[in-house]
Amino acid sequence: MTMMKQALPVNKNDTVTLDIIGLTHEGEGVGRVDGFTLFVQGALPGERVSAKVLKVKKTYGYAKQLELLQASPHRVDAPCPIYKQCGGCQLQHMSYEAQLVWKRQHVIDSLQRIGKLEVQDSNRGDSQLVADGNAAAAGQTSGLRGILVHPTIGMDEPWRYRNKAQVPIGMAMADLDSGAAGSLIGGFYARGSHRIVDMDACLIQHENNDAAVRQVKSIGNRVGISAYDETTGRGILRHVVVRTGFVTGEMMVVLVTSGPRIPRLEDWIAGIREALPQVKSIVQNINKRQTNVIFGDETRTLWGSDVIYDELDGLRFAISARSFYQVNPAQTLRLYQSAVDYAGLTGSENVIDAYCGIGTISLFLARRAGNVYGVEIVPEAIEDAKRNAELNGITNASFEAGPAEVVIPRWRSEGVTPDVIVVDPPRKGCDEQLLDTILKMQPERVVYVSCNPATLARDLQVLEAGGYQTVEVQPVDMFPHTSHVESVCLLVKD
Repeated sequence: MTMMKQALPVNKNDTVTLDIIGLTHEGEGVGRVDGFTLFVQGALPGERVSAKVLKVKKTYGYAKQLELLQASPHRVDAPCPIYKQCGGCQLQHMSYEAQLVWKRQHVIDSLQRIGKLEVQDSNRGDSQLVADGNAAAAGQTSGLRGILVHPTIGMDEPWRYRNKAQVPIGMAMADLDSGAAGSLIGGFYARGSHRIVDMDACLIQHENNDAAVRQVKSIGNRVGISAYDETTGRGILRHVVVRTGFVTGEMMVVLVTSGPRIPRLEDWIAGIREALPQVKSIVQNINKRQTNVIFGDETRTLWGSDVIYDELDGLRFAISARSFYQVNPAQTLRLYQSAVDYAGLTGSENVIDAYCGIGTISLFLARRAGNVYGVEIVPEAIEDAKRNAELNGITNASFEAGPAEVVIPRWRSEGVTPDVIVVDPPRKGCDEQLLDTILKMQPERVVYVSCNPATLARDLQVLEAGGYQTVEVQPVDMFPHTSHVESVCLLVKD
């Protein structure tokens, strides 16, 4: 072990000068010392920094930036006053135009390194890539081999875009030390920890969400409610979840508690309603488990409706406390429109929507398909999907609860032959059995909506080995100023 440490070019607490050559998928700068990789939070490609080595492993380490010796032309001042402490955003110090370029390159790198897939010339300019995409849509070929990765679709105004806040609640350190009640804090976790950074405003949240969280903290302090302590399992208020309908303006406030009792409940309800007249629903979710998972199994409405409503492209959706509903409405439209375009629908096709959630993509597809079949493992989401289809008068979409890899083969045995299969899996990607099912069913097209370029690349490799060709990928910036990027991908039978 000692010899291994001596063989490394750096040791803990060393001060080194680094040229930053890239970013990790989490937005950390990547530098090297004699071939040894160091990750530096806050550093950008093209920069030179002085850094202190914090941790050393066999093949890589972590360092803290001490001095910026040469700045990137893409560096900007982060507008958020707690950006350096908060872990919610990773890229506010990078210009938005550079973020979009990096996110496209992140997708390309994943396709090439993880999926071992061939990508068209990644150095082509945005205007040429757009022209290539238009030609592909018209059935023409660009004359280049490999997958066409389009420029990332960004936002005109990349701030205040989130319609949902999930805020952990804790106690101010002074009160924890003294044992005093009150002084609730709420915000994001600091980077790499479960220490809450208190905040009154988040620049990527809708202003109404900020106002609701402030009001809940104020009422909690007034009535002397205690925050849940995840180390001891004591305390009442765990999280505040707020949802806002961007089109309707309706709001839902969810109090996530460690038990059924909320002290002075009527004060909570009256205070929230008085401060936030747009609130249509106040809900309690009870989570008794010692876990980092936000929601428990029991949800009950304290006041108002069980749901709020919002609209996307003329479609109306009922959203309950635990419904999955995309958090950036403006970019969701662009994401779903890309998915519908890739599906190539003429009005007669059978479409299967795996991981359908509350039916958002399904209903977009149903307006241009013959029949849509949605499957989702969460029963409550399927009930929401059925309600949303009825709400919009859509009769050619049906939904069933269960694992996609079980339900879809049964549909096949019952005579359902899909022309298109759409998948929108969680970050872990598609279940292996689902990929196998797709290959057995052989739809003409597969549309893959991804929130994780790494698992997208892995799954595309499987589908390509099974006889599909990945034609093009459209990155969409659903979460500006963070390191996340979503993509819509078109595959056709080879």
